Amino acid sequence: MTTDEITDLLTEAYVDELETVMNYLTNAIVLDGVHAEEVKESLEEDVQEELEHARMLGERLKQLEHSPPGSEAFEASQSSLQPPEDTTDVQSVIEGVLEAEDDAIETYRALHEAASDANDPVTEDVAVSILSDEEAHRTEFRGFHKEFPQN
Repeated sequence: MTTDEITDLLTEAYVDELETVMNYLTNAIVLDGVHAEEVKESLEEDVQEELEHARMLGERLKQLEHSPPGSEAFEASQSSLQPPEDTTDVQSVIEGVLEAEDDAIETYRALHEAASDANDPVTEDVAVSILSDEEAHRTEFRGFHKEFPQN
């Protein structure tokens, strides 16, 4: 039995994943400098993974007889992931990614808990699968944060 909390969390995560795709792609395009290349490559790879997460979430919503939202329902919230004015400010992008990953991890943990409470093992599996990817992304960007030159 699904709950409103589960569908609300699935919808929130779906929208967040699509916003992340937009911001990762934009930052991968606009960043400049020798030091930016590894971060840009990682963002490019993550775009595909985040898009797959959105697809999984949208499909789960459909299975639960709900529809994923369209663009008119979208409200941007990732202010820390906006492309920097100084396109060599890779550190600000790294910090924005870390904030986005922390938010995603919090959402997927809440989704897992709600699904567990509702005895919804399929949604639990979706949450755990995506949570694993998000924690791996966070670990990678923590490494970038440690070794990247501070401005």
